[in-house]
Amino acid sequence: MQDFTAGSISATPNKTQTTGNPKTDELIKQLVCEWECTKSCELIEEMIITALKMGRDQTTTAVLKLFNRSLKELRYAARVFAPYRHVHKVVVFGSARTKATEPEAVASEEFARRMHEELGYMTITGGGDGIMGAAQRGAGRENSFGLNIRLPFEQRANETIHGDPKLINFNYFFTRKLNFLKETHAVALFPGGFGTMDEGFEVLTLMQTGKARIIPVVLVDRPGGTYWKTWIRFLEDHLLRKGLISEDDFSLFKMCNSVDEAVAEIAQFYKNFHNYRWVGQKMVIRMHRPLTEKAVESINAAFDDIFSGHHATQGAALPEEHNEPDIEKLPRLICTPKRKNFGRFRKLIDAVNAAETVS
Repeated sequence: MQDFTAGSISATPNKTQTTGNPKTDELIKQLVCEWECTKSCELIEEMIITALKMGRDQTTTAVLKLFNRSLKELRYAARVFAPYRHVHKVVVFGSARTKATEPEAVASEEFARRMHEELGYMTITGGGDGIMGAAQRGAGRENSFGLNIRLPFEQRANETIHGDPKLINFNYFFTRKLNFLKETHAVALFPGGFGTMDEGFEVLTLMQTGKARIIPVVLVDRPGGTYWKTWIRFLEDHLLRKGLISEDDFSLFKMCNSVDEAVAEIAQFYKNFHNYRWVGQKMVIRMHRPLTEKAVESINAAFDDIFSGHHATQGAALPEEHNEPDIEKLPRLICTPKRKNFGRFRKLIDAVNAAETVS
């Protein structure tokens, strides 16, 4: 199962919690055992302990309902996605109000169709109409997930995903947004309103700060459209110019002038790069094919600013990676970069994909 934090969650020290009452702790262990828990049982025990502590804290009913419903939503969504964990997916964000005949919707439908036909991707959307409905028409019902949000308006699922077991209804935006990013391998942003902006900035913020793994983010418009050009100009004039973001942050997304370019950008991102994982301070880049010695030398020279003298080397899986047997045999590029400028990390991935490989 992929970790959308690229190993940061796995590397977090697990501080064992107890109730402070040995008898209660033992009862909790017995309960978890009787429920036939076979994996990470100590984490299940801690969740039970946390719930008990909330009761002892006299947490308000409103807060308890919030936490309870959130956990149930996350658990249900995890069950729905579990059978498809080995299939690559792309999230399509865009307005629910765009008519099916408008060029943006036509582009969205073509994009999702081609992502499946050419790259084998499934499509995830918010489950609504407009851009989302168009994408799911293109992908087809069997290749679609809908992450719908319960709203007083605009909440009806589109006809493609309506009634499908891969349609998940969320009460909270934060649990929904977590699943968008947790389950996807790429993001496509089409023109939209507040929601599209929110989701787009959320993805970029998490990648920029290193809280989520770097994945391709493509901005797609109608042919000759100016939506994303205007958006980028705003970033340049009001964020970059004032030093609120850096030049390298623009590497975290790509404005594409056509569906062809958007599909090609995502395909190129995974040309040789498979994924990466943090193991302590080491960034382990998993690749489909090993690089030539000359290519590694070139990468070390080009990215010395983030490697800080610790040159990248090729090698096998580290001992900490043995819990991922499916990819254990992939060649690795192992480096110890400064976790600061994640726009440069995106350029490092691009360099891995462009580098010469051993034939």
